[in-house]
Amino acid sequence: MWPRIDGLRSLALGTPGELRARLNSLVLAGAKTATAGLTDEYAEEGEELEHVGERLALVDDHDAPVGVVEVTGVDVVRFADVPWDFARSEGEGDRSIEEWRAGHAAYWARLGTPVTDDSRIVCVRFRLT
Repeated sequence: MWPRIDGLRSLALGTPGELRARLNSLVLAGAKTATAGLTDEYAEEGEELEHVGERLALVDDHDAPVGVVEVTGVDVVRFADVPWDFARSEGEGDRSIEEWRAGHAAYWARLGTPVTDDSRIVCVRFRLT
């Protein structure tokens, strides 16, 4: 289960440390308005998918809130079918969908969860509140 903060589910982006700090900064600056996850992670952690209108507490490495986002869209698609407009809205500087896929595949592989074209990806769009 994800930690709850003031009744809100938490949103912990990336892995703790430099990556999470960078991603949180992008959200707080308004550059990052989306994030991707694996459906398998939700099942493993006993969590339901986010839903439109849900508010999430954006947290740092110590599960302390740094902001609140509201979910504006949720789609589940094959890894190979993640659209470029979604990937671009992650705000992480990828210059093409191929670059986004390579970076995300490498990230998940480092975490011990290699992805294939058929892996199910949860594409969550949000806005800072």
